[in-house]
Amino acid sequence: MEQARKYIVVTGAAGFIGSVMTDYLNSLGLSNLILVDDFSSSEKAINLSGKQYVLKVHRDQFEEWLETHAPLVTAIYHLGARTDTTLQDRKIFRHLNLDYTKMIWEYCCRYRIALVYASSAATYGDGSLGYKDDEALIPDLRPLNPYGESKNDFDIWALQQKVQPPHWYGMKFFNVYGPNEYHKGRMASVIFHAFRQIQAGGSVKLFRSHKPEYDDGGQLRDFVYVKDVVTVCEWILNSGIASGIYNLGTGEARTFNDLVRAIFSALDHPARIEYIDTPEDIRESYQYFTEADMDKIRERGLKHRFHTLEEGVADYVKQYLLHNATW
Repeated sequence: MEQARKYIVVTGAAGFIGSVMTDYLNSLGLSNLILVDDFSSSEKAINLSGKQYVLKVHRDQFEEWLETHAPLVTAIYHLGARTDTTLQDRKIFRHLNLDYTKMIWEYCCRYRIALVYASSAATYGDGSLGYKDDEALIPDLRPLNPYGESKNDFDIWALQQKVQPPHWYGMKFFNVYGPNEYHKGRMASVIFHAFRQIQAGGSVKLFRSHKPEYDDGGQLRDFVYVKDVVTVCEWILNSGIASGIYNLGTGEARTFNDLVRAIFSALDHPARIEYIDTPEDIRESYQYFTEADMDKIRERGLKHRFHTLEEGVADYVKQYLLHNATW
């Protein structure tokens, strides 16, 4: 590497959001990228096909790399994390989501590196305190699983730090969907799984409601297209707005029934929906409603127009899923 060159780091670069972030930065003419991940998954390798970057660094060697190269880094998009909401091993989450992010934060402070990191709407738990990104409320949030706890624990820690990066933004991602999530298995979006079900049998299975106030398939989520997510992440890093923690969703909750009907519409198929019981292992921690309050980031300058659910689903289905294509 040319020592005079400055670099942008993307962690989780072979994964879903990280690989789309990499491609988006390429589309802006940026190829001075250092990609960080474990790179051992053959399923994720296709996500980096055609991407332009300087170097790949294994996540276990990233701290060592920073020891000698951090002065050359201008920004880090920390999008790598363990995201399995069903996993109960808190040690894994502490290592990969909490301690690893603290390490990155400390380098960003020491070398004045701008930082965007992925938080999560899972931090809001059952939503009893609402979905407003008011930092005063963050210590009182009660996530429903160890994954959400790890993300909230870091948010709390970050807000307590007297020494901070020059610009830092914790982005609470809501239900992100889109291309390059093919490797995620059970954790891939409902759109991905529903598309596969339609291709296989012409119908979709959705979870039955176990709460009387919600119809079957009437559970609500703030579904946000990954193309919008990476656009906002790039915008906020260069916006100059106040550092802190921000929601990143569309601001409009939609039902799973709406979602599935949008897929059928994109395929020009009649809607056929069946309802099954929510699995026991996630039933008690299942969120029935999420909706990002986007007032704070809008008031501070975000003017981005998000894809509607129908627009995002149609683009994902027609441009990617039908062709098994990555972005």
